[in-house]
Amino acid sequence: MSNCFIFAGGALEDTSFIDRDYIVRSGSLVICADKGYEYAKKLDIQPDVIVGDFDSYTGRLPEKTEIHRSPAEKDDTDTMLAVKLAIKRGCEFIVLYGALGGRFDHTMANIQTLIYAHEHGCDLMIDDGDNIVSVQGICIRSYSFMEGWYFSLFSLSEQSEISRLTGVKYPLSHAVLKDSFPLGVSNEIIDREAVLSVGSGLVLVVQSKKQ
Repeated sequence: MSNCFIFAGGALEDTSFIDRDYIVRSGSLVICADKGYEYAKKLDIQPDVIVGDFDSYTGRLPEKTEIHRSPAEKDDTDTMLAVKLAIKRGCEFIVLYGALGGRFDHTMANIQTLIYAHEHGCDLMIDDGDNIVSVQGICIRSYSFMEGWYFSLFSLSEQSEISRLTGVKYPLSHAVLKDSFPLGVSNEIIDREAVLSVGSGLVLVVQSKKQ
């Protein structure tokens, strides 16, 4: 399996944006991290694996599902355990739900998990219906236009060079983003797609629905 869907235990009150039928039909690996199993149950999705210390989910677990229990005192978050397992099983692309909102420390931990996945050759995307968050290193990548959404860039390195950014309201050419100033916030895709070329550094890409 090259794709994986992970349900984490963060805030996820509305699951209507998740394409349940696609997840089931795709045959992708599905992993729940602790309380994330509640969201999978709500969508009637049977996970392949459930991981965690089960400090936030105390209900019954499915009998025929692979369970990985971990001690409460550990270095990895439950979400990181799920991501590491997906990478170990050869997944190259991961969509992570339930990883934003709620506790800010968990949100920051999940941003760092994005970086971990990138460093291990895996594309990880966090999606909560109102925000889509990913990272991009040195490469050229396109991002589709979505009506009513912002497109923001932040440097995760001390500084990152944007060789070129086209298809947006505020295009960039040989621009430098710094981790100490939010120059790239609240841009907008105005063409069919935006094309982002990163020359150096690591960039956090945030697509946010306008409120």
